[in-house]
Amino acid sequence: MPQITPVPLSELTTLRTGAAPERMLDATSSDELVAMLREVWSRNEEWFVLGGGSNLFAGDDPFEGAVIRILTSGIERLDSPHPGRARLRVQAGHNWDDLVAHTVENGLAGIEAMSGIPGTAGAAPVQNVGAYGQEIQETLVEVELIDEATGDVSTVPASELGLGFRTSVLKHHYGGAPIRRAVILSVTLDLAEVGDAGRAIGGTQLRRALGITGDETVPLARVREQILEIRAEKGMLLNPDDPDTSSAGSFFQNLIVAETVAAQLPSECPRWPVQPDMDAVTVIPLDSFDGCIPPASTATRPEVKVSAAWLIENAGITKGFRLPRSRAGISTKHALALTNRGHATAAELSELARYIQARVQSEFGLLLQPEPVLIGVDL
Repeated sequence: MPQITPVPLSELTTLRTGAAPERMLDATSSDELVAMLREVWSRNEEWFVLGGGSNLFAGDDPFEGAVIRILTSGIERLDSPHPGRARLRVQAGHNWDDLVAHTVENGLAGIEAMSGIPGTAGAAPVQNVGAYGQEIQETLVEVELIDEATGDVSTVPASELGLGFRTSVLKHHYGGAPIRRAVILSVTLDLAEVGDAGRAIGGTQLRRALGITGDETVPLARVREQILEIRAEKGMLLNPDDPDTSSAGSFFQNLIVAETVAAQLPSECPRWPVQPDMDAVTVIPLDSFDGCIPPASTATRPEVKVSAAWLIENAGITKGFRLPRSRAGISTKHALALTNRGHATAAELSELARYIQARVQSEFGLLLQPEPVLIGVDL
């Protein structure tokens, strides 16, 4: 089984934390990835897969197990059963933003508002990535994956992935185990063929970002260009010369709360209606439970999304904030991004994250939850 000298995870993740694991393997094809996973599972070895490293918060101690880097790539165009649409089968390790650029260049609409999101195509369904009113669940048809329990490879329709607000059955929630332990090998998307004509913009967030008030059709290239500009202004495009981009993007999730809970927040707190059939864990006031996140089966149906960034800033934590003598800090551009300002440890970033959670809890009675996958980290 080909393996490489383990590399510190701080060199492979955008948060720049993590020691070298015990073992590291590189998979450059789907067959290699399947073989490596089966070998690791046969040894009952601790493991995780690593794509772009943009949604991973790794602890300071070495990971005692195998890290498998998914380096597969490739886009295959398929026929769609729906007129005016096309399907793309994309290898799990393919760079997500390169995929978005490919769709825009070929006049395929459906993921252009997610331009600039770092990471890989295979990671996108795991947390149902989304931005400016688009989510991958809107275009995802199916994934090919391999299950740890059986070692079998199968094609699974998107409807069986439990896709909800930044979640799926494949996601490690707040450091816990996923409902289904499996690794995605490829994803298949169904996109609208709009060519150079572009498309009408329906989502409120995207219309606001593009400055649209009428019903005009917008070329996909313009949408992508504007989104990339906005993300750059917020420090959300990777740039080695900008410490604000040494982050995992939005560290805390925007909160999904019942409308009655949102009504108790100050009227200035930004909020957006949520699709009534969206599955997500509702965040409820802390005095309503014993400090543990309620299971999804008992959560109230979510109705409103509220801004975690607003809650953070209005709990007294401003952009650029740092704890004394810490090398971790809030981005100077975006209150939701925790950044590594230069050789910060995972312990320093964890201390800052817990401080933010405590301040928001104290001020608003709501518990912020982290978005990144936590490896060797407790919050």
